[in-house]
Amino acid sequence: MITLKHVSMIFNPGTVNENQAINGINLKINEGDFITVIGSNGAGKSTLFNLIAGSIIPTEGTISLNEREITREPEYKRARYIGRIFQNPLLGTASNMCLEDNMMITYRKGFKWLKRSLNSRMRDYFRTELLQLRMGLENRMKENLAMFSGGQRQALTLLMMVLSKPDLILLDEHTAALDPKNAGIVLELTDKFIREYKLTAMMITHNMSHAIEYGNRLLMMDKGEIIFDVSGEEKQALTVEKLIEKFHQIRHKTFENDRTLLSED
Repeated sequence: MITLKHVSMIFNPGTVNENQAINGINLKINEGDFITVIGSNGAGKSTLFNLIAGSIIPTEGTISLNEREITREPEYKRARYIGRIFQNPLLGTASNMCLEDNMMITYRKGFKWLKRSLNSRMRDYFRTELLQLRMGLENRMKENLAMFSGGQRQALTLLMMVLSKPDLILLDEHTAALDPKNAGIVLELTDKFIREYKLTAMMITHNMSHAIEYGNRLLMMDKGEIIFDVSGEEKQALTVEKLIEKFHQIRHKTFENDRTLLSED
């Protein structure tokens, strides 16, 4: 589905602030994958998402969707088929508009024909879909979203993203700003929607238990590289302790290889 070949990203090249955020990544995202992505701060997780979403253009390498190269395609064009939800629950919705208008904009992928299309049939459809959230929002469709809590807005953003039917959803620590109760609700909804709507998704998380529990595939990143890619039964057999041990094994092996190369030089 989406393929990254030899993708690198260097910020401020040729300056004292040069930073290689992504280093020669090769990655294939298969249709139906639910990939959890872990790694320490600065590992390159959000930069990887920015590259896939088109927020930045790689220094080297190519990105393709269904064998069509999209490396230099701008973010606003990719937004038609790549959805993204951020940490801040306020970013995914328009505070000064009511719930039903927010849903209509997302469903139509823009403002065109908003009022003409928002009829009783569409309202009934939205009301039925909102029931899945179990938050009573189906009774608040005329209210502005400024009146909603962060958890309600993030759950709503997730639902609207699902209804827009993107080819890929990027979840960039989308529960990090929520309290534990709402974070749990949004995570359960995420898993439910991805399975039931047969979506393809990637989810950045700092919670290793969540990275193991959710999804069919797990990526571990470090220093701009994917150092561990596991799926299937091997992923199911993981524990937090095994994951930490794997990280230290890989880091130690990399250190020894680097030291060998330096001694040969």
